[in-house]
Amino acid sequence: MAFTVIPGDDRMVTTTDWLTSRHGFSFGDHYDPDNTHFGALLAFNDEEVAPGEGFDLHHHQESEIVTWVVSGSLVHRDSAGHAGVLYPGLVQRMSAGTGVEHSERNDAWPDLAGSGTQPVHYVQMWLMPDRHGLEPSYDQADVAARLAAGELVPVASGDPGRGAAISIANAGATLYAVRLSPGGKSEIPTARFTLLFVVEGRAQATVDAEPAALRAGDAVRAVDAELMSVTSDAGAEILVWSMATGLGGS
Repeated sequence: MAFTVIPGDDRMVTTTDWLTSRHGFSFGDHYDPDNTHFGALLAFNDEEVAPGEGFDLHHHQESEIVTWVVSGSLVHRDSAGHAGVLYPGLVQRMSAGTGVEHSERNDAWPDLAGSGTQPVHYVQMWLMPDRHGLEPSYDQADVAARLAAGELVPVASGDPGRGAAISIANAGATLYAVRLSPGGKSEIPTARFTLLFVVEGRAQATVDAEPAALRAGDAVRAVDAELMSVTSDAGAEILVWSMATGLGGS
C-alpha cells in the first residue's frame, strides 16, 4: 500500500481574464513528467468560469469526460446534437468515442432561473475508456436526493453492479460522491487505484490506519489501500474515483 496527499495549493494553475483552472495532472501548457495521470484518469481540472464566458466548440476523441458542478451552472452543447445544463447535484458524462466537438459555457439556460449570472465552479475529469471506436454519447442525472442522505453514492461507473446513476465506458472505474454533514463518516471501497478529492469543506481521510487532514482542493492518491475512510467535523463534499486498472492495464 502507498498513498500520497496532494495539497490543493501545489496544483498547476491556468488563468485568463475569465478562467481559473487548477490541474490535478499535467495539462495544456503545464507539464510535469512525474504527474501525467493516475490509474485511468488523464485529467482532473478544478475550474471557475466567469458569467457569459466558457469554452467554445473544441474536439475530443476516445475519452470519457465526467463533469461535476459545485456552484453556478454550465451549458453543454455538442456536434452530436446533445445539449443540457449542469448544476449542483447533477453528474454529466460525455463519451467522445470516435470524435465529437462540444462547448461548455456559463450562459443562460431556459427554465433555469439565474443561470449564466454568477461564476460557475466545476470539476471535470477525463478517463481513458477500455472500449474504443464507440459512437459519441451523452448522459446526465440528478443525484441530489441520494446525496442528501449523507451516504457514498456511485454517480458514474462502467460496472453495472455498482448501481450508478450514469454509465461510463470503463468497466473497472467508478466515481462516487458524498456530502458529509458535521461528524459524518464514509467508508471508501477498496481498489487498485483510489483518488479522493475534497470539493468543499474540510475532512480527514484514514488510509490503512494512517490519518491525513484535508481541506478543499486537497487530494489523496492511494494504491492498493486495504482500509480507507473519510470523516468531517465541519461538513464536506467529496469525490472518489475507484479504479481497477491504470493505463496499459497496470
